[in-house]
Amino acid sequence: MTVFNIGSINIDHLYQVGHFVRPGETLASTQYQQLLGGKGANQSIAIARAGGQVCHVGAVFHGDDQVLHSLNNHGVDTSLVAKTDTPTGHAIIQLTPEAENAIILYPGANHSLTQEQISGVLAQTSVEDWVLLQNETNLVLETLQQAAASPAQVAFNPAPMDLELTRAALSYIDLLVVNEVEAMDLTRTETIEAATTALEQDFPQLSILLTLGKDGVRYISHGQNDFVPAFKVEAVDTTAAGDTFIGFYLAALSEGKAPNAAMTIGCAASALCVTRLGAADVIPTRDEVNQFLAEHPTASL
Repeated sequence: MTVFNIGSINIDHLYQVGHFVRPGETLASTQYQQLLGGKGANQSIAIARAGGQVCHVGAVFHGDDQVLHSLNNHGVDTSLVAKTDTPTGHAIIQLTPEAENAIILYPGANHSLTQEQISGVLAQTSVEDWVLLQNETNLVLETLQQAAASPAQVAFNPAPMDLELTRAALSYIDLLVVNEVEAMDLTRTETIEAATTALEQDFPQLSILLTLGKDGVRYISHGQNDFVPAFKVEAVDTTAAGDTFIGFYLAALSEGKAPNAAMTIGCAASALCVTRLGAADVIPTRDEVNQFLAEHPTASL
């Protein structure tokens, strides 16, 4: 089984500053890091580090080979990433000592995907494969419509949330992955309890993973409603927690794991991730997750 992840690739420029820069101010940063980012890239790396087969589909500037090398080094197949004249997507991030951030995001090449590229990818899929999308590229709805006609199963993590697009996409997907805020927005409810009930009633044709942060994750599917609690750890940085969970969950499904077991593996991977500062570079390996689970046994496996 291969996951064809049609998603974003960003270069994150992270500046640590004493305070957010003010209009007219020139501010020196205390530290600078250039990091691989984007929800798409994070999820591809998580799948690969979980031991799954993942082929990333996206676009970067033709001079940014180091970005592809970085993905390759994590085990991601980048043979279907297009090279364009448009600059690679990037984010300029200010981070204060209070862990607050301010971000300027430039989509760049992430919004240069073409119908020809997407059609060529979907023609390669089989019934054993998954097509995975987030909402950081162009042609999202068009891609989901085409993917629904392919042999593969389709998963959608609609972040950042566009309510109208997400509602239009629901008839074309098999698995929806949303967090608490996205679930309440989607169901127009004000509590997670009401959102859970509404998801189960309003979208009976879907399998839904509802991630609940430090509380855990709920799986709703055709009358099934299961909950797996999160592992209790001291969180340092939650930036890539959701992406890590999705990647490890899909990789576990590819091994033939049941949803509950896959959720447990995903929760363990997320627990390890949040104890480390960073994003793509701190996503754990499957061996690390296996060791964590050995030290934190659970009946879900």
